[in-house]
Amino acid sequence: MTADTVALEIINLVWRPALEILILAVGIYYAANFIRGTRGAPVVTGLVVLFVALSFITTVLELTVLRWLLTTFSAFSAVAVLVIFQPELRRLLAELGNQSLLMSAREQREDVEVIIETVERLADVRIGALMAMEQSINLTEAVESGVAVDCEATPEMLETIFFPNNAIHDGGVILKNGRILRAACIFPLTQRQDLHKSLGTRHRAAIGLSEETDAVVVIVSEETGAISYAFRGDLRRGVTAEELRAFLTAIFVKRVRARNWVDNLRLWIAQNIKLTGTAKAPEAEPAPAKPAEPGAPVVVPKKAEAK
Repeated sequence: MTADTVALEIINLVWRPALEILILAVGIYYAANFIRGTRGAPVVTGLVVLFVALSFITTVLELTVLRWLLTTFSAFSAVAVLVIFQPELRRLLAELGNQSLLMSAREQREDVEVIIETVERLADVRIGALMAMEQSINLTEAVESGVAVDCEATPEMLETIFFPNNAIHDGGVILKNGRILRAACIFPLTQRQDLHKSLGTRHRAAIGLSEETDAVVVIVSEETGAISYAFRGDLRRGVTAEELRAFLTAIFVKRVRARNWVDNLRLWIAQNIKLTGTAKAPEAEPAPAKPAEPGAPVVVPKKAEAK
């Protein structure tokens, strides 16, 4: 038997296990990134630790009945994952399946400029605002109330809605495809306990809605005029108008160029990796009582990533 033959046999024996290990490693990595920062992460972590511990004990002590119960329980783990991560999975599937790109990049860019001009005006006069920019998931299922508006989104109209003496200035506004769909909406508040006490109802509602949907929620503080935005449960406070414009352009304008599910998947992965990296930098300090100076925004990370 020659050396080449031995090498081929070794390769034939090794490549399949190596491929399986690679696929499992990639799957575990992306599953960990997907789970990390979600509300169900502590539950899944506890279940995994408990399952591993019990499996080790039942194997060492040869507890046949308990081992059978664990095997049966593992068969239902997939259903448990679907229940625990239902909001996140719905958001992921909605994004991957969203191929109805009805608006051009130019139209999306115009919508972004409407938001930027609006927040600049409101921030200058310190008028509070809460605006949710709908994407794939219908926001009417997530809000508890609201007044149907259905008009073109302009800075003047949005400024009028949030004017303090207006009857519908309280609550949030839902925007989609350049139109104001609803106003005076009550967004779901986040249930996180790690948030700084300086965060008011607007910011907590923005985080809550972004946790359940793929919407981008823009906030203007009534007390300080600071501009913030929430996306995927992350809150970025004290941003400048240029930073907000860059973020909204990356989310809405660049997404229009995706033409198939492969492009949508690539864009989703890139956004998640970018957001994960962004949230790690400021974890050493809690959110300050006042928004940071322009140019030095503060990120409020997801619960699982907070320290």
